[in-house]
Amino acid sequence: MPVRLPRLLRWSIAVTLLLLLVMTVARLIFNAQYSPHDKPFSGSAFVLGLRYDLRYACAVGLLMVILPGFRWLNPFVMPGARRFWNILLPLLAMALLLFYLIDFYHFDYLHQRLNASVLNYLDDAGISGKMVLQTYPIVTITVFFVLVCILVFAGFARLLRHYLLAGDSGVRGIGAYVLVVLVFGALVYGKSGQYPLRWSDAFLQNSDYKAHLALNPMQSFLSSLNFRKAKPDPVKVRESYAMMSSYLGVQQPDAANLSFTRHTAPAKQPRRLNVVLVICESFSGYKSSMWGNPLNTTPFFDSLCKGGVFFDRCFTPAYGTARGVWATVTGIPDVEGTKTASRNPAAVDQHTIINDFSAHEKFYFLGGDPTWANIQGLLANNINGLRIYSQDNFNAKKVDVWGISDKNLFLEANAVLAKQDKPFFAIIQTADNHRPYTIPAEDAKQFTTQTFPQDILKKYGFESNAEMNAFRYTDYCFQQFMTAAAKEKYFDSTVFVFVGDHGVRGSAGAMFPASWTDMGLTCEHVPLLFYAPGQLPARRIGTISSQVDILPTIAGLLNQPCRNTTMGRDLFNGMGPLAYRENSNVPARAFIIDHDDKTIGMICDRYVYRKNLSSGKEDLVSFTDNSVLPPGPVTDSVRQSLRSYTIAFLETAKWMLVNNKKQ
Repeated sequence: MPVRLPRLLRWSIAVTLLLLLVMTVARLIFNAQYSPHDKPFSGSAFVLGLRYDLRYACAVGLLMVILPGFRWLNPFVMPGARRFWNILLPLLAMALLLFYLIDFYHFDYLHQRLNASVLNYLDDAGISGKMVLQTYPIVTITVFFVLVCILVFAGFARLLRHYLLAGDSGVRGIGAYVLVVLVFGALVYGKSGQYPLRWSDAFLQNSDYKAHLALNPMQSFLSSLNFRKAKPDPVKVRESYAMMSSYLGVQQPDAANLSFTRHTAPAKQPRRLNVVLVICESFSGYKSSMWGNPLNTTPFFDSLCKGGVFFDRCFTPAYGTARGVWATVTGIPDVEGTKTASRNPAAVDQHTIINDFSAHEKFYFLGGDPTWANIQGLLANNINGLRIYSQDNFNAKKVDVWGISDKNLFLEANAVLAKQDKPFFAIIQTADNHRPYTIPAEDAKQFTTQTFPQDILKKYGFESNAEMNAFRYTDYCFQQFMTAAAKEKYFDSTVFVFVGDHGVRGSAGAMFPASWTDMGLTCEHVPLLFYAPGQLPARRIGTISSQVDILPTIAGLLNQPCRNTTMGRDLFNGMGPLAYRENSNVPARAFIIDHDDKTIGMICDRYVYRKNLSSGKEDLVSFTDNSVLPPGPVTDSVRQSLRSYTIAFLETAKWMLVNNKKQ
């Protein structure tokens, strides 16, 4: 005889399945209306869509199981509770239907699933309303919606009445309730793993339409709600277009269409070289050996810098790993305020110069879970043919929350790259130089920790011996990787690029001018190294550089024709490191933004400018020494110039974030 659940649970499951059915029918209608004629039905996208739908249906189911724990909300005990549920559930269903209805026509108009930017149309409600009235059969839609709402109210009341009359002959006890809550909770979470099901998972389908088919309109709307006020202002972008197009070297300026496209077509044939780009966790300049930190935490990397092209004044546009990866891969500073750009559904479609390396195989190696901060969506949706290797693809075991150790990440990546017959473009992202500062037990014999007094640690930029040893362990991992790579055939035909994802705020003491600490530059200052013995001559270069410059520079070094649409510039000006010189007409600058302090700024060869977006307070100080800038026309002129560039970079970056679409 089958076991029957209590009627409260049966009622909750029935409502959950009914909501799921409604969303499934809506997805089928969406596919029937908007599927490309040349694309077959995607079962994988549809199944992913069911998982998104289950999140919301089961969230309602959870409410229906948990709230009746309060006796006055239990419809099978209190008559008043029946009225409550007969109002709440139809309202939730009506809201669901309204989302799908708006989403249907939103996609018809913009070819995008519903997102929070639709709320911006309320700023011009009159014009927007007239456009809608003149474009769509609003009267018919409204009548249809009202009739459906009447049926919804009647349907939910009848469903509850059915279970009230059914009696409660099901199993008793708390076990059934716990089981249903756990099942509903698991379906709301959406998947196994460290992170829940996110909107960015839809963009792993390698097809924009498959992603659109999978998305639930509530998922895309709610995920983008924090970003709706960050819309760019084309008027402000045009005001500074002449300045920015000149700075970036736009060959055919077009202020009307705000084109920042530059095509590079080197006269020489592309060099058949591999690229390994290492994005190094928290690789802060003042903590490392290259600038003379007495603790000598990175002696091996220092030796690499002496054998490669080392840019010693490189800055990340912002603090944070996700923002650093974004700037490196896209060439745009992450100027999103509340959350990172990678979490903004409207910005998931991005052109990247990596795709111009069409003859190269593409790899991304990460020791942990690639779904953090929705980075996987950015990478998989925009880099053609990308193969992502993460913690589940490696033989090594996880050592902490960040996955396998950096040493094992490097060695496993090296093993994969050593098997390649075609040229490749590989990105390796480290994580161990981060709390909890794990030093794997398996490395205890080869890697010996050191201990310094607390006052010495503080003086030279470290909070604890654990942090300092994690920094040293990163250098050890670099050594293990480069030693292993040097034994492989790909080594001599590879350009290795190392850059920090961000710095770490702290006191640089006497190692740098006071402005570096006072203005928080330690938060963004990182090493940038291009290393290829026999290919690149050793040189230390003091020009200002940024993460956004990395991909254009790699393309230049390999004579790779590319389409550059964002803010990066070739640091060698297309001439290669032997002929490197600074273009005196357009001096290099680095834009920085501190989302915590609400400041924006600009770094040039001699000065640092900073403006607080909340108070309007401005600072202009020396970048090279501790001298005080005298008041006067010269200082005022410098301040005005850097202020103009700073605002121009900010507004242009805002525009690029949602307009840098891949072709």
